[in-house]
Amino acid sequence: MGYNLLSKIATNNGHGENSPYFDGWKAYDANPFHPQNNPEGVIQMGLAENQLSFDLIQEWIKANPNASICTPQGASGFKETAIFQDYHGLPAFRTAVANFMNRVRGNRVKFDPDRIVMSGGATGAHETLAFCLANPGEAFLVPTPYYPAFDRDLRWRTGVELFPVVCESSNNFKVTREGLETAYEKAKLDNIKVKGLLITNPSNPLGTFLDRNTLKDVVSFINEKNIHLVCDEIYAGTVTNGDEFVSIAEVIKEEPKCNLDLIHLVYSLSKDMGFPGFRVGVVYSYNDNVVNIARKMSSFGLVSTQTQHMLASMLSDDKFIENFISESRIRLARRHEMFTRGLAQVGIGSLESKAGLFFWMDLRRFLKEPTFESEMTFWRVIINEIKLNVSPGQSFHCSEPGWFRVCFANMDDETTLIALWRIKTFVRKNRNLEIKTMKQYWQNNQPLMLSSRRYDDILTPHRISPHSPLASPMVRAQN
Repeated sequence: MGYNLLSKIATNNGHGENSPYFDGWKAYDANPFHPQNNPEGVIQMGLAENQLSFDLIQEWIKANPNASICTPQGASGFKETAIFQDYHGLPAFRTAVANFMNRVRGNRVKFDPDRIVMSGGATGAHETLAFCLANPGEAFLVPTPYYPAFDRDLRWRTGVELFPVVCESSNNFKVTREGLETAYEKAKLDNIKVKGLLITNPSNPLGTFLDRNTLKDVVSFINEKNIHLVCDEIYAGTVTNGDEFVSIAEVIKEEPKCNLDLIHLVYSLSKDMGFPGFRVGVVYSYNDNVVNIARKMSSFGLVSTQTQHMLASMLSDDKFIENFISESRIRLARRHEMFTRGLAQVGIGSLESKAGLFFWMDLRRFLKEPTFESEMTFWRVIINEIKLNVSPGQSFHCSEPGWFRVCFANMDDETTLIALWRIKTFVRKNRNLEIKTMKQYWQNNQPLMLSSRRYDDILTPHRISPHSPLASPMVRAQN
């Protein structure tokens, strides 16, 4: 009854909490796994957190107590930090963030600290850009599958629409010029004005990244249509082979005809550093007007000065950052290998990937029918019987049922092994489920990574020692 007194924005369902993506979180919250207190609980594999290198962060904090105003060593800076600060952000902080962005991209590009606009996480950065670039009812093209919360971040309060660019498994969900043109023309037929294209590179949920030629096609496309390009690169530092990832900032240097006023980046420290709780987001635009307007809007979602102060010190420690980036990539690669190899032992494949905190798992053959209804039915089995929260593809607007995102970096080795054991146990108990051979998959041209073991072998329980080279030394930390 009280809803009648509230605004339409406050009472609509634009937040998207009714999607399977958030339903999985609720299932975990209602019955969270704990190795001692609740060993039969749901294991959280729907949250893209990077907890694999917290020990390095903790060691740095202990060794640098003066970086925080909450220690005896740093308390002398309390007053200066606590009083009002300009919403441009601390100069030392913006410089440190710009240098970190350079470093995770192999120092092949340089970011200008004066173009860095603070925001309350990538969520706030995306909404700020949506407010700056489009009016209610206008749209951004977005390749599918895409991060479910984009529907909240860009649409809920802005009135901006998202229009899908359908990508398919037949070419590993790659973004193509043909796909972009088809979506653009379809939007026009629907009388929707397209104001921009949003890409996530590396991709969430695919764990892949766009190659240089694809990025050049993207830049050419948005220039021809005279629409904006928003490139979300929040997973740039999670690429396990640092020489392969190409930033949009590199490509536009090679395209002299590119209209830089159309190019905008979103970045944060939530994934590469594992700091989602610090709410450090960045809008980086090559458009002077957008920088000025976004900076004014940032008043509604600033990063606390205390956080800026500490991170400016941490990110300016070149030796620490170099070691952190290198070690984090090694640990992510090991955990990715540990999980995908374990799944391959029971014949479960995934899209080949080299980035992100997740992989795109192919469970199409487990569906009774190739429908999204069957996907939801099997997802409930995963939640209620296997007790794992993985996210179904339809919540990412995937065009094909049977794909699931699996997050692997938010847990320790022990929990990882338990999750793998649960999956293997389920498959062994359900031998009637169709298990296609490697030959069959290749005949169907499916982009999978599968073990070449014989069927009898892959159904044999296999334990991976926490001391194996596939496992890495982790510190369990609550983020």
